[in-house]
Amino acid sequence: MESNLLVSILINNYNYERFIKQAIDSALNQTYKNIEIIVVDDGSTDNSSGNYC
Repeated sequence: MESNLLVSILINNYNYERFIKQAIDSALNQTYKNIEIIVVDDGSTDNSSGNYC
């Protein structure tokens, strides 16, 4: 099995400004480092889309 496989981490967001940073930080702190993080916003009306997406 290949050891350099890319793992995609998908984070969905809708008005979760108070949680989105924690979710992204959690993804970044995984032990496996060959990752991409994709944050998808579904039309948030709080500041989460402007700050993180």
